[in-house]
Parts: sequence; structure tokens; C-alpha cells
Amino acid sequence: MRHHREILKLGLPIAIGQLGTIILTFADTMMVGRYGTSELAAASFVNSVFNLLTMILLGYSYGITPLIAMHHGRGELSEAGAVLRRGLKVNLLFGGGLMTCFALFYFALDHVGQPLELLPLMKPYYLTVWMSVWFVIVFGAIRQFVDGTAATRIPMWFLLSGNLLNILLNWLLIFGVGIFPEWGLFGAGVATLVSRAAMAAGLAALVFFGRKYAPYRSAPSRMVCTGVEIHRRSWPVGAQLGLETFAFTFSAVMAGWLGSVELAAYQVLITLGMLGFTLYYSFGASLNIRISHFLGLSDLSQAASACRSGRNVLLGNATFSSLLFFLGGGTLIGFFTPDIAVVSTAVGIIPALILYQYADAMQVCYANALRATGHVMPMTWIAFFSYLVVGIPSSYVLAFSFGWGLLGIYLSFTLCLFVAAVSFFLFYRRGLQRYASSPR
Repeated sequence: MRHHREILKLGLPIAIGQLGTIILTFADTMMVGRYGTSELAAASFVNSVFNLLTMILLGYSYGITPLIAMHHGRGELSEAGAVLRRGLKVNLLFGGGLMTCFALFYFALDHVGQPLELLPLMKPYYLTVWMSVWFVIVFGAIRQFVDGTAATRIPMWFLLSGNLLNILLNWLLIFGVGIFPEWGLFGAGVATLVSRAAMAAGLAALVFFGRKYAPYRSAPSRMVCTGVEIHRRSWPVGAQLGLETFAFTFSAVMAGWLGSVELAAYQVLITLGMLGFTLYYSFGASLNIRISHFLGLSDLSQAASACRSGRNVLLGNATFSSLLFFLGGGTLIGFFTPDIAVVSTAVGIIPALILYQYADAMQVCYANALRATGHVMPMTWIAFFSYLVVGIPSSYVLAFSFGWGLLGIYLSFTLCLFVAAVSFFLFYRRGLQRYASSPR
């Protein structure tokens, strides 16, 4: 029970902060959907593309969290601060390379099979979201440091404040309230850019100049890991999340092949599904911090016990999400769009949306457990097989060969996430054994 309480204590602020992001996504989708179905479909495609980028960057930033949690657990505050400074530089270098690739993709938007009438809406929105991702890199790296020191409430407040700012700017700039211009979907992009910049600047100022983190800014007493070592820990996690998100992004492309109504319905369902993922991500992150803490103290028994407690918490999260979608999914979908065709299509997919909650929760659980052991290299190959070899082909076969359309795409999610969950679990057990046999 102690592990359950601590995981909930650490994860709840993360969940609240992420819930603010979900509320923002809900509000953003609702406002854009009310503005127009074409805008909603265009936002679906662009957001799916940038979800790929942001998830890779988020996964890459995860590489420093176990290191910081281990140093913090041993009371080595200056060493934890040194990991942050090196990790931030590595994250900016890695992110800069990816940002260049996504800047080039902008010029290929005309050639990816999306409805031509959506391109004038997609392009300006794409540019504003691209610029905002630079601030995601900074905020993500610093947030992992703060979470690793068990101060998970601090990023929560920054996320909530930034999301409230984003919602306000959405309302003003999408619809042109008062003196503000009516920019539609482009206004939503500008709101995202401004709010992300504000969150990154605020959190950076607190950590690098605030009194609370002064002990972390002193010179470390012993050598900490190099930038190359941080990269070795980070890129497999980034690749795992990136490959997973790529499968979902490519599924959005396939939804676009089905038509604008299916693409809009896909965006609504993905937004609803983020509610479940937010809980899994939040308590999975606290599980990672908890396991890393005990591994830093070389207490493998407590680390394994923390993992079992985290599994139970995540299964409870999946049950809560499933009940919410089962009892109120139709009502929630109606909030996003007045288009009857979109609502009808999305409601028919709710059983499949429920089915994949448990597979998603378990793959998040054991991916975080595996990260905590430092045995991260298998994550890339697991992700490649699960999401690309199993996920994308099954999406195409079920959606087009079997003729199940959007339902087939969602059923493929359950299949690939279940394969990933089982694989992560097996390598987590192996990682614990390897950690036990290695010299401390």
C-alpha cells in the first residue's frame, strides 16, 4: 500500500497538469469543430503529424529522468543539476535535427493524398505549430528534471496556467472576439505558440534563477554522465514513442483516405483517447521515478514491488477510462462537432476505443518500468516490430482489405499495443536481472 500511495502522490500532480492539456485539446477541438468541419479535418492531419514530433521529443527527454531520480535519491543534488544542463543541450541538438526534417515536410504537404480543399487551412497552421515545438523541447527537458526531483506539482501549475492562456487566446483568435482578428484555425496555431513560449520561459526562469534550485546549480563533486551517455539512454526511448506515434500518424493518413468525415471522426476519437493516455502517462512516469529511486539505492526488491503497485494503479485507470467512454462517449463526441455524420461515425467506434485502453495502459506501464532499469536498447526493436510490422499493416488490412474502415484502424491499435506490452514486460524482467548482476 505504501507504493500505491507514493505512486499516486507523485503521479497525481502530473495527471492534473496533463488533464489541463487534455482540457485544452478538448477546447481546441471543440472551438475548431464549431468553426467548421473543414478546419477540424485540417487540424486532425496537422496535429497528428506534430504528435509524432512531440512524442519523439518527449520520449527523448525521458532519458534524463531516471538519472536525476537516482542522484536525487542519493542526495547528490549538484550531480542532478549537472545532468539537467547536459541533458538540455543534448535535447536541443537532437530536437534541432528533427525540426529541420519537419520543416522540409512542409513542402510535401501537397503530395500526401489529403483532400485538396484542406491545404490552404493546413499550411499556415502547420508553420505556427512548428515554431511552437522549439519551446516544447525546452519545457520537456526541464520538466523531466523537476519531476525527477519528486517536485511534480511545479510543472503542474505551469501546465495549467499555460493551458488556460491557450484556451483564452483560442477563443479570441479563432472567432475574432472584440478587437482581435478572426483567424480561424490559424488563430489556434498562434495561441499554441504563445502559450508554449510562456510556459517554457517561466519554468526555465524558476530552475535556472530561482532560490529553490540553487543547490542544484553548484559544481558537481564527482563526474556525472556525459552528453553521449545521455544520448545513448535517450534515443531508444524517443524512438519507441516516435514509432508508436508514427503508427497513429499513418493511421490518420489512412483515415484521410477514407474521407473528410472519417478524418474528422478520427480526430475526435483520438482526442477522447488522450484522456486515458494522460492517466497512463502520468502514473507511468511516477512509476518510473519510484523504480529509479530504489534502483539508485540498489534495492531491487522494493523496485519490483513498486512496479507491481504501478501496474495495479494503471489497470484501475484503464477501467475508469473505459467506463467513462461506455457511459458517456456519445455525449462527449457531441460536444466536439454538430456534424451528424461525424458524430454517427465516431459513436460506432466506441467499443474499439474501450478495448484498446487496457493494452495501452499495460504497454505504458512496462515501457516505464523498462526505462527505469536503464536497459533501453530493446525498446527500439520492440517498437519497430509492434507498431510498424504489426500495427500499420493490420490497420490497412482491417480498414481496406476487410472493409471495416475506421473500426478496423482502431482494432489494429489494440493488437499492436498488446504485442508491445508483453514484449516490454519480458525485457523489464530481464533488465532487473541484469541490474542485479552488474556491479554497483
